Amino acid sequence: MKILFTGASSFTGSWFVRELAAAGHEVTATLRQSAEAYPDDARRKRAASLAGKCRLVHGLSFGDERFLELLGQGRFDLLAHHAADVTNYRSPDFDTVAALANNTRSLAAVLAQLGKGGGTRVLLTGSVFEGGEGAGSQGLPDFSPYGLSKALTAQVFRYHCARAGHALGKFVIPNPFGPFEEPRYTAHLMKNWFAGTTPTCSSPSYVRDNIHVQLLAKEYARFASELPAAGFVRRNPSGYVESQGAFTLRVAEAMRPRLGLPCPVQLAQQTEFPEPRVRINTDVPDAAALGFDESRAWDEFAEYYSSLQRA
Repeated sequence: MKILFTGASSFTGSWFVRELAAAGHEVTATLRQSAEAYPDDARRKRAASLAGKCRLVHGLSFGDERFLELLGQGRFDLLAHHAADVTNYRSPDFDTVAALANNTRSLAAVLAQLGKGGGTRVLLTGSVFEGGEGAGSQGLPDFSPYGLSKALTAQVFRYHCARAGHALGKFVIPNPFGPFEEPRYTAHLMKNWFAGTTPTCSSPSYVRDNIHVQLLAKEYARFASELPAAGFVRRNPSGYVESQGAFTLRVAEAMRPRLGLPCPVQLAQQTEFPEPRVRINTDVPDAAALGFDESRAWDEFAEYYSSLQRA
């Protein structure tokens, strides 16, 4: 298929593009700016790593004039909208309304242009932290204003895709980790281990769904390849469903022989639960059929952080 992909400079987006290309698809990836113009090193590296794997188009955002022109210039079979407004996404002051507007800018015109070129399929990325997604406790609320913006984005896409007669697939992401990730929890663990200090898991009782980004990307490429020509379908790929304490111990066990370090951890006594205790995805990928090698994924994870340490 010919695929137009947004959000390729993100952690998961860069992996999705790699796997789509490896599956034989012709991918055109849009970036808001050139690789060297991104302010953070991880995003610069991710954007640079896509060279040769897809056609990169810089300097445009979803729904703007140049984006519509790009859609009009080529015949795309699938629009994969992975980009989302994530500015200050952890803040309680995150602007849900502005994010929704950016995520769905000129959507009716975008879908019309896609249809003019013969495209009938749309693939939208969602989050397990949207209200009503996945499985868990406390009635599956939106985790945050950012989660609310993603849930509203999905509703707007379902409405407009149905009106335009386009198929819509929703790919719901849990907690991915792996090479080129954002500096979040597993990066915190690795940083401490290389420094010879003991990291603390402050929320060991939360049950979450952590997944190797390589497995997630392979499942994304499979889902995109099998997306039907009509209707709505959803995929909620799941990885390690366990407490954050158990996941922390899992990472430590995997890293000790690979790093040659003791990788100690401390699990705090969690007494406060401002977030839902359980939030997970429910679809278990067929790792063997996807060609996913778990041991190799851990090897690549260790080598990635080892290379950062050497640098």
